[in-house]
Amino acid sequence: MTVKLTVENVVQAKVEVERLETEGFTRDDIYIFAHYKKRSDDISDALDTEEVGMKEQGFVESMKNMFTSRGDELRSKMEAAGLSSEEAANAEEELDTGKLIIIAKK
Repeated sequence: MTVKLTVENVVQAKVEVERLETEGFTRDDIYIFAHYKKRSDDISDALDTEEVGMKEQGFVESMKNMFTSRGDELRSKMEAAGLSSEEAANAEEELDTGKLIIIAKK
């Protein structure tokens, strides 16, 4: 089961992460995406959520992301976290407006 949420800021993200935990997700099941990598890393660290890495994407895709645009990297990571290609493209457009995307996947 995959859940995708869009929030405006970190405060709303914290509330949603806590709600997802009450629904049975662990922090290791939850990914938070922001358009800017540093912001995404800082939020994931602060809320103790998972980051999409080699485990979710595989070695080849992880290496490929080192040489692609941030948009391509985000779409690839969101697909690895459980979204379809179309959902990931739509979510990446939301990130462009400054919103945060939360994906929870069991």
